[in-house]
Amino acid sequence: MNQPQEANSEKRCSGCGITLQTIDQNKPGYIPASALEREPVICQRCFRIKNYNESSSVTVEQDEFLRLLSQIGGKQALVIHIVDIFDLQGSVISGLQRFVGNNPVLLAVNKIDLLPKVTNWNKVRNWVQKEAKEIGIKIEDVILCSAKQNSGFDRLLEAIAEYRGRHDVYVVGSTNVGKSTLINRLIRDYSDLDQELTVSRYPGTTLDMVHIPLDDGASIIDTPGIVYPSRYSELVAPEDLGLLLPDKPLKPAVYQLNEGQSIFMGGFARFDFVQGNRQSFTFFNSSRIPLHRTKLEKADELFANHAGVMLSPPSAENIAKLPEWTRHEFRIGKGKRSDIFISGLGWIKLNSEDGATVAVHLPKGVKVMVRPSLI
Repeated sequence: MNQPQEANSEKRCSGCGITLQTIDQNKPGYIPASALEREPVICQRCFRIKNYNESSSVTVEQDEFLRLLSQIGGKQALVIHIVDIFDLQGSVISGLQRFVGNNPVLLAVNKIDLLPKVTNWNKVRNWVQKEAKEIGIKIEDVILCSAKQNSGFDRLLEAIAEYRGRHDVYVVGSTNVGKSTLINRLIRDYSDLDQELTVSRYPGTTLDMVHIPLDDGASIIDTPGIVYPSRYSELVAPEDLGLLLPDKPLKPAVYQLNEGQSIFMGGFARFDFVQGNRQSFTFFNSSRIPLHRTKLEKADELFANHAGVMLSPPSAENIAKLPEWTRHEFRIGKGKRSDIFISGLGWIKLNSEDGATVAVHLPKGVKVMVRPSLI
């Protein structure tokens, strides 16, 4: 019987060069134990590229990912940065610019199928451009797309042809943004898979990027997905992830609130209207997360007694596994249309320009911020 290979095994993938392991199929270098004796021996990701024209997604921690990114600045390449419109500020790689140097960057904004059909797409594109500039990323173009509906990819392929010349294409992104779907589309459109996978090992890293050869001698470089612990989607139990992340167009829920009222987003978070004139708030989150209104003065007691039962998902057992809640207070000035954005969970739009003081309670470490309204 084959014994599981530890991460420091000397046995390497003949496709990409990564150290092989049989323990975790979601980690780099995974290979079923039964396949270790085959020749040539290749990891699961390379196997899928060679045999099924598909790239599976793997992840690395932030420090490891940044070491991989540091290789790009000294090369001539096109960078495709994939982000999630539902979690833009949570999925964007804020330090990307200092790593890619002067290489052009295309921002592929995935999951636009989640936004209401009446959305003004030009306004969304302009909003994304402004947010990218605010974050500090210089981009050549914004491409709105939907991997689920296979829309926007033709425009992305046109942009790739326009900006890459004969250079390599690096695809970067965080987890759960649809990176592997895009890679698979690029493989089908650009790659000659009769060629052998290119071995590419970068010194000083424990993960090698996978080079997928193109017809003109350049490559698509598939980088691993970066894990950001500040995204709610990285903290929840696997059974709750499908409830947290929407898979259908958002159905905004509008609440007229007086100050001193709270809204629970299942057992994931709480929103308090602390001070201000009576006004409406619109909640953009998965329809599988029920919203529950209560008085602010009763909110703590309600959560203590009903978390994981009436206030669910997640279950009481899974709530107990999350970090303790932290309170974040925001004062929104008059004359501003703002969202309270919670990474991985959605956002709350303040519909009035009267100003307000609000607070959000959620597990410690989850990113929450005020931003200009998306819609």
